[in-house]
Amino acid sequence: MRRTRLGLVGALAAVLVAAGLAAGPAAQAHERQPTLAGLAERHGRYFGSATDNPELTDSAYTKILGSEFDMITPGNGMKWYATEPEQGVFDWTAGDQIVDLARRHHQRVRAHTLVWHSQLPDWLTGKEWTAAELRAVLKKHITTEVRHYRGKVYSWDVVNEAFNEDGSYRETIWYKTLGPGYIADALRWAHKADPHARLYLNDYNIEAVGPKSDAYHRLAADLKARGVPLDGIGLQTHLALQYGYPATLEDNLRRFSRLGLDTALTEVDVRMQLPVTDAKLAEQAAWYRDLTTACLAVHRCVGVTIWDYTDKYSWIPDFFPGEGAALPWDERLDPKPAYSALLDALRQRAVT
Repeated sequence: MRRTRLGLVGALAAVLVAAGLAAGPAAQAHERQPTLAGLAERHGRYFGSATDNPELTDSAYTKILGSEFDMITPGNGMKWYATEPEQGVFDWTAGDQIVDLARRHHQRVRAHTLVWHSQLPDWLTGKEWTAAELRAVLKKHITTEVRHYRGKVYSWDVVNEAFNEDGSYRETIWYKTLGPGYIADALRWAHKADPHARLYLNDYNIEAVGPKSDAYHRLAADLKARGVPLDGIGLQTHLALQYGYPATLEDNLRRFSRLGLDTALTEVDVRMQLPVTDAKLAEQAAWYRDLTTACLAVHRCVGVTIWDYTDKYSWIPDFFPGEGAALPWDERLDPKPAYSALLDALRQRAVT
C-alpha cells in the first residue's frame, strides 16, 4: 500500500511538472518580476534611489527600496550640518545608518555631499573667516568625512552647485573667501583621503547644453588638463513638465564623455503642476523613459538615481507649492505609468 501511494504521488508530480504547475526553483526564477536595478545591470549601469533617515522606519517603503535599486544616496545624512554640527565634533549617526542599510541590501552608496553653500551649521556661517582659516576648516572636514567612509562608498558629490544659471560662479562662502581654486583643492583632498572613490561635481539645470553646463564643461576640461582628480559630472535632473524636456541631454552627456569623464543622472524627479491628470502622468512617463534612454545611449553615463522613489517622501511639495507627483511611485507606494516607462526603457537593447 505504501509503494502504491508513493507511485501515485510520483505520477501526480510528473503530471504537474509536465503541465508547468510545479513551482520549482527554475519556475520561480522565471516568474520573478524584473527590477529597475536588475535591468540596468544588463546595460552595465546602476539604478538608484535617494533616501533619508526618517522614512527608514516605514517597512513597506524599505522593502521596495531594498529590492528595486542597487545604489543609494543619502538625502541629508552626510551633509555638513549633520556630520559636523559643532566645529571639530563629528557625528556619523545618520550617514552610517544609510551605509549599513545599503550593505544589508547589497547596494552601493553615492555619498552626498562634501562642499555646498546650503545646509551649513551656524558655527560656520555665523563667523567671518580669513582665507587661511576657512581653507583649514574645509580641508579638515573633507579629509575627516571621506576617511570615515573610505572603502564604504562608491563615489562622492564633492562640490555641489558651484555655478549660477548664467555660468558665473555662485557667490558662496567658499568662492567669496577662497576663490575658484576651492574646487580643485576639494577634489585633491577627497582623492587623498580615499583614492578609490569616484569624485563628482554635481548641479541642477545642467541637463541641456547652455551657459551653466558650458561652465561645467570649461571647468572640467581645465581640471583634467591640470591633473586634478575629477571622475564625473552629476546632472541632478530635477525636471518640471511646464518648462519642457531638455532635448540636448544626450548631446550634453556625450561632450562630457569626450573629456574622459563619467556622467550620471543623480537626483531625478519630474514634477507637475497639480492636480494630477492622466495626460500629465503620460507625459511624465515619456520623460522618464527618454532620460533613461539618453543615459543608456552614452557609454560613460554610468547610472540613474531618482530623488527618492515615492511621492510619499518627495521634497517637491515643500519647495514648490502647487506642484508634486514627481516620482515613479505614488504616495501609497503604488507604481505609476513612469515606473512602467522606466522598465520599458531598460529592456531595450544597449546602444553605445
